[in-house]
Formats: sequence, C-alpha cells, structure tokens
Amino acid sequence: MRYRIGWITGTALTLSACAAGPDYRAPAPATLGVPPVYSQGETGAVDEAGLASWWTRLGDPTLSGLIERAIANNLDIVQAQARLRQARESLRQARAAFLPQVNGSASGGRNYSNQDAGGRLDPSGNPIGGGSSNWSSSYSVGANASWQVDLFGELSRSAQAARADLAASGYDLANVRMTIISELVTNYVQARLAQEQLRVARETQAIQQDNYRIAAWRLQAGLVSSLDEQQAKAQLAQTNATIPQLEASLRGSLNRIAVLTGQAPGEATRTLETPAPIPTASTQIAVGIPADTLRQRPDVRSAERALAAATARIGVAQAQLYPSLGISGNIGTTSNSFKDLFSLITGGIFANVAQLIFDGGRLASQVRSQRAATEGAFAAYKQSVLTALEDVENAMASLSSARARKAAFATAYEASNNAAIMARSQYQSGLIDFQTLSQTENTLLSARNSLAAAQSDEVLAIAQLYNALGGGWQDMEKSSPMSKNNEQ
Repeated sequence: MRYRIGWITGTALTLSACAAGPDYRAPAPATLGVPPVYSQGETGAVDEAGLASWWTRLGDPTLSGLIERAIANNLDIVQAQARLRQARESLRQARAAFLPQVNGSASGGRNYSNQDAGGRLDPSGNPIGGGSSNWSSSYSVGANASWQVDLFGELSRSAQAARADLAASGYDLANVRMTIISELVTNYVQARLAQEQLRVARETQAIQQDNYRIAAWRLQAGLVSSLDEQQAKAQLAQTNATIPQLEASLRGSLNRIAVLTGQAPGEATRTLETPAPIPTASTQIAVGIPADTLRQRPDVRSAERALAAATARIGVAQAQLYPSLGISGNIGTTSNSFKDLFSLITGGIFANVAQLIFDGGRLASQVRSQRAATEGAFAAYKQSVLTALEDVENAMASLSSARARKAAFATAYEASNNAAIMARSQYQSGLIDFQTLSQTENTLLSARNSLAAAQSDEVLAIAQLYNALGGGWQDMEKSSPMSKNNEQ
C-alpha cells in the first residue's frame, strides 16, 4: 500500500509540471509603439525621491499637510485598500486549493428496541408472553481527506491569475492615491486663485468707487455731462457683480478639499479662508524617457497585470478539457462501547480519474472566450500606454504655454498699471474723458486677473505633468502592501 501511494503521488506531481495554456511574457515597449524620447521637455534622469513627493517642491506647508491628511482619510483610498485586501484573500484561497481537504466527524447515541410477539402488556405496562426491551449504545469517529492533483496546471494557472489580480489591485490603489493628490492640488490652487482674484476685484472696486465720486463731483461742477457719471456707475456695478461669483468659486474649492480629506464641508477648511498666495512653481522638471513612464505609471502597470491574469486564465480554461485526477482516503472506527471505540479501525485510499466526453462544446468555447478576453486585455494595456504618453506630452505643452503666458501677462500688467495711474491723474485734471479712463482700468483689471490665472495655470500644469509621469505613489511600494503584490 505504501508503494502504491508513492507511485500515484509521484506520477501526479510529474504530470502537474505540464501546465496548460501559454506562459506569460510581458510585451516589449517596442511592440507597444513607445518612442525612444519625448518630443519636448527635459530628458535627464527622473529624481525618484522627488517624484514620490513632488508636491513638496511647491513650497507650501499647508498644501503638504492637506495631502497627508487626504492620504490617511480619503474614502476613495479606503475603498481601494479594501479591494486590495479582497484580492489578497482571493490569492490565499487559490493557494489553498493545492492542499488536501480534510474533514472529521464523530457521533454517539443510545438506541432502544422492543421485541414483543403478541404485543400484550400487563396492568403495569410490562410485556407479556416472552417480549423484551433493550437499550444499546453506538459510537463512531471518522475522518476523510481528498486532494485534487494539479495534473495540467489548472490550480497553478489560477494562482498565477490571482497573483496578477492582487498586483493589479495594488496598482489601482496607487492610481487612486495619485488621482486624489492631483485633485487636491488642483482645488487648492483654484482656491488660492479665487482669493487672489477677490483681492484684485476689491481693490478695483475701491478705485472705481473713487472714480464714481470724482465723476459725480465733476458733474455737479458742470465740467462733464451725466454720461461720465453713468459710465462710472455701470463700471462699478459690473465689478460688484463679479465678487459673489468668485466667492462661490472659492467656497466650492474649499468644500471639495474637505471631502477629499475625508471631512464634512464647513469647519474643516475654516483656516484656509485666510488668503494666501498661489504656490510658487519650480523651474525645471526632468521627464526622462517614455519607457520610464511605463514603469512609473500605476495605471499602466495595473493594465499589464490584468493582461497577465487574462493570459493565465487561458490555461485554467484549457486544463478543464483534460483528465482530472483526485486522491481520497478515509479512516474510522465504530463500536457499541466507548471503551472499545478504537479497538477496530478501518480505512482506505482511492484514486479517481475523470475525463469529459461530451458537453456540446461548452469548455472549448470557454477557452476561445478567454483567448478573446486576453486579446482585449492586450489592447487595453496598449491603450493605457499610449494614453500615458499622450498625458505627458499634453502636460509638457500646457506647462510651456503657461510659462509663456505668465511672462507676457507680467509685461502687460506692468504696462497697464502705469497707463492706469496716468489715466486717473489726467481724468482728475480734465485732460481725458471717462471713456478713456474706463478702458484703461478695464485693461489693468484684465491684466491682473490674467497674470494670476497664468500663475495658477503654471502650477496646475506642473501638477498635471507630475501626475502624468506617475508621481505620488512610489513610497507605497516600499512601505505598504505594494511590496508584497508580486509574491510567487
């Protein structure tokens, strides 16, 4: 018996080395249409440490504190963490299939029997005519085990797919974290921009109120017609109308920041209502080469792991077409007396082979279906690669545009400010009409708002670029479950 068990087990292990389905190989970047370099931008080596916490380069401790709070409390991140734990348990379940399943049972009881040929009882209720009644005991203990031999790699391919799914869930978590950081930076910058535009609007409001008083005084003095007064009044009213809109924009950004940090809107962002300048953008950003982006982007790596999982499931489907081998055994004992329970022990071991003969093509169809799913996963992976490269190129173009516009608007602001100072002086002296003053001050207001918008656009373009490069999650790979996702 010992030799038979060894022969069965050895044969099973030998056959199980032949896993059905294709072995996965990650596609080379060349097959995905990845160019050697980007069309623009700094091509030096990317600073990994700086990429992991890129927002610290903006020099705003308040923003850094908000991001730390969001990483710890954001509910989208919490949901992604729960999905990661689910994927880890799925891998444990897949690995458990390699081990035998053992079940045990025990029972005990008392049995009653009554033998009475005539069925007659005396007045006391006892049987008459040779009948008898007896109580007896019965006890049993048993165990059985079963083991599904992985003949053609169905279990190993399932475990490969589960490992790939776990890794993909980890990268999905990283991608959620990146997205939350980027959105938080965007709303923070928009809040600071709204505060700057409010400051500009209120300063302009004060100047226009002064202009309105001057126009009214000149009308009373008979120096101008009522046209000047009405134009000054209309200009002031238009500026007054922009303030509520800016205040609503500010409130919307603050409310979003509160939710991103896992808090209710209102009191959570009270300290942010104090105006502060727009964060200062760093000057140079090295983007590296496109192949670096594929390694840094968690969404691309998630898509690659999804392709690996789909490939492994081809083997799972294909293995079901082949014979299956199971080994089972049992051991047990039964006795009418507890003290004699283990006097006689019986058991056995069995092997069974099963092969599908006819199912109408269902299993073959599942193989073809999984191959089609793998082709779709490859297309999705390639799409994620191309989208990543597109994001980087667009972000670099946005950053270049924002910097050029900021330089031009800085010049426009300086010139329009000088023109507005001269125009106010000349209007007070009666050298120009109010229409000229109004046009000059509207130009200054536009230049100030445009300069502030260009400054915020530069910071937002930097955030967009770092997000496109895959920044903001690298420290997760070292200090969190991310490092365990690719365990074999």
